[in-house]
Amino acid sequence: MHRLIWVAALGALLCALPSAAMAATLEPIGSFRQPMSVVSDPGNGERLLIAEREGGIEEVSQGERAPFADISSLVSCCEVERGLLSIVPAPDFGSTGRFYAAYTGTPAAGGSEGDVYVDSFRPGSAPATPIREPILSIGHAANPNHNGGQLQFGPDGNLYISLGDGGGSGDPLESGQNTDVMLGKILRIDPHPEQSPAYSIPSDNPFANGPGLDEVWAYGLRNPWRFSFDRTSGDMVIADVGQDPREEVDFAPSPGGGAVGGAGANYGWNCREGLIAYTEPDLVCGSTDNFVNPVFDYPHDDPGDGSPSGCSIIGGYVVRDLSLGDLYGRYLYTDFCSKEIRSLVLPASAEGSASDDRSEGLSVGKPGAFGEDACGRLYVASNEGPVYRLEGAVPANCPLPGGGDQSGQAVDAAGMAGQVERSRGADGFQLYLSAKRLRPGGSRFRVKVRLAPCRDAVGQPVQLNRNGNSFADKDLNRRCRARFLLTVAKPTPIRAFVRLDEDAGRVGSRRLVLLLPPPR
Repeated sequence: MHRLIWVAALGALLCALPSAAMAATLEPIGSFRQPMSVVSDPGNGERLLIAEREGGIEEVSQGERAPFADISSLVSCCEVERGLLSIVPAPDFGSTGRFYAAYTGTPAAGGSEGDVYVDSFRPGSAPATPIREPILSIGHAANPNHNGGQLQFGPDGNLYISLGDGGGSGDPLESGQNTDVMLGKILRIDPHPEQSPAYSIPSDNPFANGPGLDEVWAYGLRNPWRFSFDRTSGDMVIADVGQDPREEVDFAPSPGGGAVGGAGANYGWNCREGLIAYTEPDLVCGSTDNFVNPVFDYPHDDPGDGSPSGCSIIGGYVVRDLSLGDLYGRYLYTDFCSKEIRSLVLPASAEGSASDDRSEGLSVGKPGAFGEDACGRLYVASNEGPVYRLEGAVPANCPLPGGGDQSGQAVDAAGMAGQVERSRGADGFQLYLSAKRLRPGGSRFRVKVRLAPCRDAVGQPVQLNRNGNSFADKDLNRRCRARFLLTVAKPTPIRAFVRLDEDAGRVGSRRLVLLLPPPR
């Protein structure tokens, strides 16, 4: 209820303020050694983790800073683009402290200098000695560039991994169009640390039954340095760094609640970059009918009219921080060379084109990454050291977790247990999702869904999704509530959806992760 009051009050304030007052500002939160990744505890947006290129990870909480982990003995840094590429906390981070890291490795990691590793780490006896749990390794020793390396858990609970084409100019390894290699791809796996094998393949991966590698989700990418998921819609946005003339943004809308789009998508590299043919296309290109067009691209040469230009796109996030005013719902990005933070409106489908690209009047020297915390607040990291939070005229409220304990009862991966954002087109409605373990140490939960305000919604069906798939449907009762019972065998993401009338559209809850009790 406090959250609803705050949102209503903020909405009134936004309407009252002049547009100039709504401009975002960059507020520094600290300076680091080439920060590459900014994330937070999934259940506590005030607990940030900053990954540094050489392998150190710093924790920032309530203004205090302390070392969290150090994997520099495994990390090959810093030739060209090599180093610790990104990190992401596990859904059960609050109880286990486990996080995943993508990095280029030294021979101490088990392969050749520069190979790319995706590993799990959990706390050891000291911050400098986290316990490594190898997950996946990819040969990348030939060239020190085009590593990709972004990690994100999707709304379906699976781990998504971006990989560049292996480096060099023009895709000399011919990786982009080859689905039998992991380079030049987005991968999708279900990790199982401490088990053998260390991950499994989701059954609906597009190449799970061949031909092509089981792990591949999408292909035809050159250097997808950064990608993200819209925390409200589940849409995937990929910023792919171009070769010579163009930079591009690729878009995969979610096909439904808790599901990820873009399965099997071919984004065209090295047959083309952006919306134009590559100057030295591979002989295997043939017809371009099966390529998914980028929804936005821009040139390296400055057109001189205020439109974007640069050399290496740095992809960001769709803004879901209400305090940022008219930035809400827009996709943020920047460029390593232009340093200018810009935003645009993504289309409704992958066949559309982005619109209303504009400068936000902000710039950051040598930008390397955007970040998002569990409350939806956005950050931008500079390779020169500073990390900034984007803030509006009224800074965003980020309540501490209140709907689940840190020992594993129920943790809201979006940061506010039991509270939600509106889905697109569902103005004025909120859908609340909460869960309670039925008995201590058990794996059975009672899940509650509540729609507010409760007007003309009695009897509407509620869909509860588990692991991105429909689990059960129930109608809202006279108090606009529904209850479900479910048993879990591993950390399980759930979301709820209600379809209202055509004007209001669909309302979706935040994602909640149900955890097993910690081992005794």
